[in-house]
Amino acid sequence: MVSGQVLAEVPFPPSVEDIYPPALLDAAPWLTKFSLFLWLAAAVVIVFFVVAYRKPKIVPTKGQWLAESMYGFVREGIAKDVIGHEGLRFAPYLASLFLFILVGNVFSIVPFIQVSPNAHIAFPAMMALCTYFLYLYQGFKKHGFLGYLKHAAVLPAPWFMQPLLLPIEALQAFVLQPVTLALRLFANMFAGHMLLLVFTLGGFALLNADSLFLKPISVISWAMTIMLTFFELLIAALQAYVFTLLTANYLAGTLAEEH
Repeated sequence: MVSGQVLAEVPFPPSVEDIYPPALLDAAPWLTKFSLFLWLAAAVVIVFFVVAYRKPKIVPTKGQWLAESMYGFVREGIAKDVIGHEGLRFAPYLASLFLFILVGNVFSIVPFIQVSPNAHIAFPAMMALCTYFLYLYQGFKKHGFLGYLKHAAVLPAPWFMQPLLLPIEALQAFVLQPVTLALRLFANMFAGHMLLLVFTLGGFALLNADSLFLKPISVISWAMTIMLTFFELLIAALQAYVFTLLTANYLAGTLAEEH
């Protein structure tokens, strides 16, 4: 067993401030490292596309090819495949969402950052609300106010089943979809951050342990950190894809002629 004294010697033990960091400036309480990383993620995406398309060529450069490939992946593989012919007008939003989340997620394995802003529930919640208001607006625009409420909540089922099905469908369409969209991204990035912290700091704790048996295990702990870092990169890309795919799926359901 690792003693409390040994744990106290571990540099920078994890605390609540890892997920709820204090303000960087007293004069700007809204400016935390998470909000700073969000601005940085947006800047990375914007600058990348501005530079890649600064001088577009018929035979694309490597940067232009990469930018076109990323946008084409979302446009063809998500917007068009999931939503259909109407999906092309949502491709810019979906591509921006995918790349912004991807860059923010990858921050979890970048040295000296090592945490994704999406590990704070506020930021996935705001992106989920953006998607929520978008598909509500599209639904009301296409079907009308009462028409969309009926479209979203009323299933083509016998009348005597409606009292049971209607509250379930309404809860699913107007509450659970945005809530689960935010929680899925938050929970995965939060869990990944905590796992990396546990194995990294656990290695220091084992190395400083009094027992000679525990010291070599610190190498295993750090090896797990390296393996989990590659796994976290996979999760970062997967969660960006899932969030964007579900956004497209909700838009497709909203724009469909039938439930």
